[in-house]
Amino acid sequence: GWAGGYPEIVKENELFERYYRELGIVPAAEWDAFMAALREPLPATLRITGYRSHAKEILHCLKEKYFRELQDLEVDGQKVEMPQSLSWYPEELAWHTNLSRKILRKSPQLEKFHQFLVSETECGNISRQEAVSMIPPLLLNISPHHKILDMCAAPGSKTAQLIEMLHADMNVPFPKGFVIANDVDNKRCYLLVHQAKRLNSPCIMVVNHDASSIPNLQIDVDGRKEILFYDRILCDVPCSGDGTMRKNIDVWKKWTTQNSLQLHGLQLRIATRGVEQLAEGGRMVYSTCSLNPIENEAVIAALLEKSQGALELADVSSELPGLKRMPGITKWKVMLKDGQWFEEWKDVPSNRQTQIRPTMFPTKDEEKLKTMNLERCLRILPHHQNTGGFFVAVLIKKSPMPWNKRQPKVHQKLPKGTGDTEVAAINSDNGSDSITEEPILAENEESKKMQELQNLDTEQSKKEGVCGPPPSKKMKLFGFKEDPFVFLPEDDPLFLPIQKFYALDPSFPKMNLLTRTQEGKKRQLYMVSKELRNVLLNNSEKMKVINTGIKVWSRNSDGEQFGCAFRLAQEGIYTLYPFIHARIINVCIEDVKILLTQENPFLSKFSSETQKKVKDMAMGSIVLKYDPDPEKPGDLQCPIVLCGWQGKTSLRAFVPKNERLHYLRMMGVEVFKAKRKEEELENKTEEEVQHRLAQTEEGMDVEDKEHDLVTKMEAEIREESSQSPVESSAMEIENKIEDLDQSSKNANTHVSKESKDTDASNMKD
Repeated sequence: GWAGGYPEIVKENELFERYYRELGIVPAAEWDAFMAALREPLPATLRITGYRSHAKEILHCLKEKYFRELQDLEVDGQKVEMPQSLSWYPEELAWHTNLSRKILRKSPQLEKFHQFLVSETECGNISRQEAVSMIPPLLLNISPHHKILDMCAAPGSKTAQLIEMLHADMNVPFPKGFVIANDVDNKRCYLLVHQAKRLNSPCIMVVNHDASSIPNLQIDVDGRKEILFYDRILCDVPCSGDGTMRKNIDVWKKWTTQNSLQLHGLQLRIATRGVEQLAEGGRMVYSTCSLNPIENEAVIAALLEKSQGALELADVSSELPGLKRMPGITKWKVMLKDGQWFEEWKDVPSNRQTQIRPTMFPTKDEEKLKTMNLERCLRILPHHQNTGGFFVAVLIKKSPMPWNKRQPKVHQKLPKGTGDTEVAAINSDNGSDSITEEPILAENEESKKMQELQNLDTEQSKKEGVCGPPPSKKMKLFGFKEDPFVFLPEDDPLFLPIQKFYALDPSFPKMNLLTRTQEGKKRQLYMVSKELRNVLLNNSEKMKVINTGIKVWSRNSDGEQFGCAFRLAQEGIYTLYPFIHARIINVCIEDVKILLTQENPFLSKFSSETQKKVKDMAMGSIVLKYDPDPEKPGDLQCPIVLCGWQGKTSLRAFVPKNERLHYLRMMGVEVFKAKRKEEELENKTEEEVQHRLAQTEEGMDVEDKEHDLVTKMEAEIREESSQSPVESSAMEIENKIEDLDQSSKNANTHVSKESKDTDASNMKD
């Protein structure tokens, strides 16, 4: 019955075994090991975010603290297996462990390790990603100046790797390159946004298009419109996923050859669109989590054949030393789901020719086959290094594609009546695929005039810096309707007080600031790189942008009285910091601990140096900077930049909860216990709070009363401030303390007023 839960899936599939045995993808002597590995659960793998200056500190913390505690640990009489680093991943930044979630919760030490993983993942310092999925970005050989397209990006773990590589040098806040991450599924695009947001980069844009017909974008180069070609493209196409059997056990039950036959055409169309948009000399990585040659070598062979020498497979055998791989195969057959085999296209009966296409077969021309170098592809087999199955091919573009010999002109729509202007379809040799190409512009004067009229609206909105969704009725929006991206005009009065208050460097790129509203008060200011601004302004009509930019300033209703209505946002502080020349307080490690463990500590708690620096500074938003001391190797050895708020008698940090825990861990503070205490504190009843208030009024001196009140008020707004601090709360607390100095009789009134203010502020936000 149902008492035992769901029946266990039997990890057997006769057709799967028959198919792969026949193709000889796995050496015969290794077949049993291959099948045994597929039946074992996949080990969990994690990657430490590589571009952060904190990466080494996290690695040190993992090895010296958490892994050491696991060394002699036993759970249910079994010794816990130690996590191992992936030998082929650079700088020990990727690890795998056989610990299941069930085991993680059984022991206090393991629970602590589990909490560390969860918290650091939410901060963006660790990504939980399958080992083989880390390979394609590494083989792209990315430099910070590269323009990168990720064609099928969701859920975003590979996109995160691409962003990290762009920011290899943390001292450059705006790399010249960028990542455009695309996905056809609107809902999955938001998953992508969540992944990318953790990395706080101004160089990522998430768009929502069908990868097989993703539009050509144009950019402004010295006043000329040019088509945007990408230096690097990641083409991780949808696939049947039989390499994921270890984690997606449903595949055992559902696997048939039909899945591959249905996907082959789409995969080839996406890959073709990718190489069309690749710059000459650029590199595209094609990958699938499938072992099937119909989705792998067949797609690459078809692409190479119709490229007529414009593409070549790169030899990556010397890259990623330590990674065990199998070469691509040059001979394969096609099988239907009923088990019927075909070796050549001419053998396929006419009633099967819709299911099976000529591009699925290897070429019979031995000379042509030799020049393709299909053995340069690589296939990862699960039993070699305890991973999933995977396929990767690295393509280099040597010249324009034969159907694009003339580099495409700028994409413009022709007036009605001149025929189909969007796409010119060219049939390939086998007649199975259509390739998009730019239309030839109408040459008569009349159509030019009509074109100019059509472009007037676009030019006007561009001048205003508005990049909204396409107004054209032809392109129907699906999913959520996005707010427009509005760049701040050069003469916007909003910016002057910000520039003055923070003494921004003259080199600060204010043209890159944008908001998401055209009317009313601007509540948040976001920032993108100069290159992404160029893309946004020139393509608002043809591109559905889901998200771009990082938040750098948030409106603070209390800030205006101190000369600036906007406080700094922690999300964008590492981008902004190099341009800020005022309101910076250098703090020691003990001060950082106080800032991160106490909600609103009094100035008297800080070091005398910090108190001196704060003394002559006006109230409002500040930057708190910690620089490591090389003479104290026991202390944290990476710099920290925090956003804070200076009040009249206190100093606080505006840092999200998980980021606080991250910094505390790096400083060796035991946050596991602190978290428990915090949870207990949050569970205190209203009666206990009232009881404490009564005690406060009876027998405590004024400073203790002040601090107790602040603690209570902070407790009420803690949840909000831990993620997006209530903008007015710091000032309100300051005002309460001033009132309390004048009269200590109205403690209860202050608390109830504070909670009302907080409620109002929450509603407003």
